[in-house]
Amino acid sequence: MSHLLIADDERTLLKVLQLAFKQEGHEVTTAGGVKEALRQLETRIFDLIVTDIKMNDGSGIDLLRAIRNGSPDTPVILMTAYATTETAIQALKMGASDYILKDHENFVDELKHTVHKSLELVRLRQENRILKLNFRKAHAIHNIIGTSPRMQELFRVIQTLGTTQSTVLIVGESGTGKELVARAIHNHSLRAEGPFISINCGAFPETLLESELFGHVKGAFTGAFQTKKGLFEAADRGTIFLDEIGEMSLSMQVKLLRFLQERTLRPVGGTDEIPVDVRVIAATNRDLQKMIAEGRFREDLYYRVSVIPLELPPLRERKEDIPVLAEHFLQKYNLQMQRSILRISPDALKCLVEYDWPGNVRELENTLERAVAFESTEEIRVERLPGRISCLQIAGSSPLSKIPENGFDLEKHLASIEKNFLVSALQQASGMQTKAAELLRMSFRSFRYLAKKYDLR
Repeated sequence: MSHLLIADDERTLLKVLQLAFKQEGHEVTTAGGVKEALRQLETRIFDLIVTDIKMNDGSGIDLLRAIRNGSPDTPVILMTAYATTETAIQALKMGASDYILKDHENFVDELKHTVHKSLELVRLRQENRILKLNFRKAHAIHNIIGTSPRMQELFRVIQTLGTTQSTVLIVGESGTGKELVARAIHNHSLRAEGPFISINCGAFPETLLESELFGHVKGAFTGAFQTKKGLFEAADRGTIFLDEIGEMSLSMQVKLLRFLQERTLRPVGGTDEIPVDVRVIAATNRDLQKMIAEGRFREDLYYRVSVIPLELPPLRERKEDIPVLAEHFLQKYNLQMQRSILRISPDALKCLVEYDWPGNVRELENTLERAVAFESTEEIRVERLPGRISCLQIAGSSPLSKIPENGFDLEKHLASIEKNFLVSALQQASGMQTKAAELLRMSFRSFRYLAKKYDLR
């Protein structure tokens, strides 16, 4: 059953149409003119609207314009007893679904057919939209890799947030994937067909950030040679991601707060208020509560942006995800660099898992990209890892406090220690063997001999 709004100042015809469509199984609301129809539109949502063009208190074209501004996807069928080609063209250009002549002999039956056809088209569009949305849901989270319980919980939260319109604040250390999560929330929402726009609030000075977000009119400031639409307006009916919101100045925080409260913006140098329908997702790696206590972040803005707070775990707290992430990045850069490295060696993987990753997933990705670029064998070896990571192998290979019951290969153990110190020295010396030899207090000739022995390039 669909809910229809029918607007016409001919009361008799209005009753006939109301009865006809109720018999078709629809819920019908009637309006005796443009003003009454506008009042109904303020309080109810309708699946389809039928309106006369010429009424005592206004034009159906004006009503169509108001409907298109507030509910652009709602089908509108125009009726008229005074048909002109110009009026029909104007109505269709403004987005009317169809145009019906009232003096037609089978007018009511034709209107029933037109309404049925329009509603069926809406249904098909909705089904298509849901199919696209489900496709995105099936693929969007694949950009965020993780099998740990914390990541599985994050995936469930992302799917839940997609069904809401609330503002989200994503908190996490640098490199934890805050923008990936924001994009996943967008892709799982009904706004998925709209734009997703990202901006780093710490990358712009205050005056430029205001212009970027709110836009400006021609002549607003030196260099404003033409009017420019801001990112909030560009993201209309979509999502805007405000990264590093903690870097905003207090005066910019006031302007953002006003936008979140009013959902309208005023371009720099402009006087008109522009309504914008956009979902805001913010992110920070800073402690906003501490900043509030220090007077560097507005408390009222904090509560506006953190309607739904979402904390991302650092990589060191989900180490079980490191092997699958490392494999993902290995395949990614194999493809990009046209390499055919088959695996990561067990020793190298052990180093990756035991490292604390202060730069989180971004640091891991950069590490694998570098390793793929320099590796010349079929597997990523320890010596291809940066010294800060491969040094863990040194700690793991230090002299044993207790010899295992079944013994161990001392020569191999000492060789491993020697090799890893050489690798670490080379990393610290940016690949310069002479400087690396100095760091290890050994002659260049000895260093070169050992580097050749362990195939260090």
